[in-house]
Amino acid sequence: MERKRIVSQKKTFYITTPIYYPSAKLHIGNSYTTVAADAMARFKRMTGYDVMFLTGTDEHGQKIEKIAKANGVAPRQYVDGIVADIRKLWKLLDISYDDFIRTTDERHEKAVQKIFKRLYDQGDIYKGNYEGWYCTPCESFWTKRQLKDGKCPDCGRDVELVQEESYFFRLSRYQDRLIQYIEEHPNFIQPLSRRNEMLNNFLRPGLEDLCVSRTSFRWGIPVPFDPKHVIYVWVDALTNYITALGYLSDHPEKFEKYWPADVHLVGKDIIRFHTIIWPAMLMALDLPLPKKVFGHGWLLLEGGKMSKSKGNVVDPAVLVERYGLDAVRYFLLREVPFGADGSFSNEELVTRINSDLANDLGNLLSRTVAMIEKYFDGRVPVRGEATALDRELEQMAMEVPGKVEKQMNDFQFSNALADIWKLIGRANKYIDETTPWILAKSEKDRPRLGTVLYCLAEALRMISVLIQPFMPHTPGEIQKQLGITGPENTTWDSLKEFGRLKPGTRVMRGKAIFPRLDPAVEIAELEQIRRKNEERAKAAASVGDSSRGGESGRMSQQEQGPDGLESDRLPEIAIKDFEKLDLRVAKVTAAERVEKTRKLLKLTLDVGGQVRQVVSGIAESYRPEDLPGRKVILVANLKPVKLRGIRSEGMILAASDDSGKPVLATVSEEAPSGSRVE
Repeated sequence: MERKRIVSQKKTFYITTPIYYPSAKLHIGNSYTTVAADAMARFKRMTGYDVMFLTGTDEHGQKIEKIAKANGVAPRQYVDGIVADIRKLWKLLDISYDDFIRTTDERHEKAVQKIFKRLYDQGDIYKGNYEGWYCTPCESFWTKRQLKDGKCPDCGRDVELVQEESYFFRLSRYQDRLIQYIEEHPNFIQPLSRRNEMLNNFLRPGLEDLCVSRTSFRWGIPVPFDPKHVIYVWVDALTNYITALGYLSDHPEKFEKYWPADVHLVGKDIIRFHTIIWPAMLMALDLPLPKKVFGHGWLLLEGGKMSKSKGNVVDPAVLVERYGLDAVRYFLLREVPFGADGSFSNEELVTRINSDLANDLGNLLSRTVAMIEKYFDGRVPVRGEATALDRELEQMAMEVPGKVEKQMNDFQFSNALADIWKLIGRANKYIDETTPWILAKSEKDRPRLGTVLYCLAEALRMISVLIQPFMPHTPGEIQKQLGITGPENTTWDSLKEFGRLKPGTRVMRGKAIFPRLDPAVEIAELEQIRRKNEERAKAAASVGDSSRGGESGRMSQQEQGPDGLESDRLPEIAIKDFEKLDLRVAKVTAAERVEKTRKLLKLTLDVGGQVRQVVSGIAESYRPEDLPGRKVILVANLKPVKLRGIRSEGMILAASDDSGKPVLATVSEEAPSGSRVE
């Protein structure tokens, strides 16, 4: 029996973010995509759409398997912990997703196996032998021609030559169809620069068939008819956009209702997968392509892309705690034109909060409510006869919603907010032009004063509605102070009329919605947080920290080779390079825990009569009282650093046991302290 397509009574809108790879803590740059998608989802709901907003986590692959092993846990246990943190962050940022899919979900795994089998049965997947270049951190295969200076063109890390039996997807079969589709649908890939990049750098030079299975690791979805193979992570991950909707399940109603997606929002570094591999797979499955793939730029810090290994990541949780959710969301969406690379700096953040939020919006609200309380006993006055100034403010307020709709439909979040802030600026100027404090001095000007304050209150009502997609909490605070209680004046449709606020409504002045910040204090404290992040990153480097910024005492998979050994990832050195290291025997004379840490010890060392202090991440393996008297190997000429505010003068050498815990490299008790290790 043929199933009828589900037709929604509303217009539908399906928006997705990439599913995040749970190998490291998300930073403000990762959050950028999801905050943007959330703003769009909220906007579409307000404008009458039946919205489906999907996010989630991509949990399979060789890298996850190795990191979990290095941490002494099962892969599922490892990803469960990080996924919980991601969900917590999305809750903190008030992300209004409708579904959160994990690629370890049974619903997903079953559908992926059916998709793989279908493609195999129709000849789009075949068995062969793969030999090529593979980037483990990116989970990406590359041809030699695609490498950049012999390294991964996406992340710049080393690649390894892989040879193994594999299944292949006939990607080359769809090259011409993809080119034709992209040329005939100019809005499919946005912005235009990404479209040109895909056509000129990948499609027109020629596509090769894609390796879609691996046998060298087990953490993945097994190929249903050949279980020694696991399905390649990008085939697994990309199909989440349809498996979450119930494709090839017993309940495909959401798929029939929402597919094709209206937009995939992705970072520019993964747009190739979403505009070449994913559309080719959909063509092979005889499914419509998503209407748009928007590849936005990166949010950069001074010196380049955020990197946990550099310690230059910005934790969104820290910013939300200091400045509130809406201030952080506003900054992310306002500061950078969506699609371009942008910068993040503490100075720019504090400046935006003070100028746009505290001075412009916050001051407009506090002045308006205070004057209504002072001059009209806290009741919204009656609007009288309008003047040219009143009509100008009203006209602008009526025009802004249409401008915002256009900008949002073009994914220009920054421009949409700029249009709203023009209205806020105009309302502030209106106060200066109408001088209500002067009008209040004369009883004959009281009707005019009432009109002025009514227009300001009504403009604020409309502003509170306009900012709802971007700032979930501030609109309620504005409406509370204006005395707006019912939903009839807070919908997008309510913006069609200027004058809906009922005279006589009681206002109630509250605290400042965005208190003004002291720039010098804030920037200094944020800079201190940044330095601590860098110190933690240096501590990670000195003690071999797998989380690259924490205190675990194990190295990251990005530095490990295929067997978990660093030597597979580091270049060979000459003897003259080794001779630069001053390795000395050192005797531990005292040891104590570093406060507020689980894994750091402060060691006092005797190095041939000289006293050295070293901070080391070995507290989970060694009790402080057991260390005095031990002789360890010290890198004596390492540049001193501060770790948790403690000066660390060198590094002691350690290996890792099977569970990943550090094991000190020691020497015979007969070796005198201070003697050189050669």
